[in-house]
Amino acid sequence: MPDRHPRRQPAVQSAPAGAARRSPGALSNGTGQRTNGQSQTSWRKRRVLLLNTTFEPLTALPLRRAIVLLVCGKAEVVHCDSAGMVLHSASRAIEVPSVIRLSRFVKVPYHSNIPLTRAGLLLRDNYRCVYCGARAETIDHVVPRSRGGTHSWDNCVASCAKCNHRKADKTLSELGWELPVVPRAPRGRHWRLLARLSDADPQWLPYLGKPAA
Repeated sequence: MPDRHPRRQPAVQSAPAGAARRSPGALSNGTGQRTNGQSQTSWRKRRVLLLNTTFEPLTALPLRRAIVLLVCGKAEVVHCDSAGMVLHSASRAIEVPSVIRLSRFVKVPYHSNIPLTRAGLLLRDNYRCVYCGARAETIDHVVPRSRGGTHSWDNCVASCAKCNHRKADKTLSELGWELPVVPRAPRGRHWRLLARLSDADPQWLPYLGKPAA
């Protein structure tokens, strides 16, 4: 379980006197060296985990939105970027966050239905093919859709490309295969967020309740 009382990390600090003025949104690493154009593009796609005041994960925000919440005092930094990246504007230097926490509690309605996504299914099956145990790359319908199988949590499993190709539109009984476990929909509030994540920052994992694959 994550520390319920993490030490607050400074999110916003004034630029030192006499420092060179940078264009808004410029990024630099811990040594002050600015990133190149390719890195700038990737950082614009970066997402930040937003926690409620209770440390319950709510959603993954675009970096821009996370910065706005910090600057407006509506959230605080729980974890900064592990690489020490800093976002510079004309007058401020803001440490790039990885996890932030709301300053005020937000009540979120609970939804039991979890959307089926490729990322969520692979995560449920620990990125392992249920047929042979190799690294999973695709998803497979246990009962082929051509034979009436549904696209649902209880009829979809993670599969490697080799097993998926071999199985094709055959049933398990035709191949003599057996499933080690019965596929089911994952349970828990965190899975609504997990199902939409294709790649989570390692610093998010203690809050998501799921170990690294």
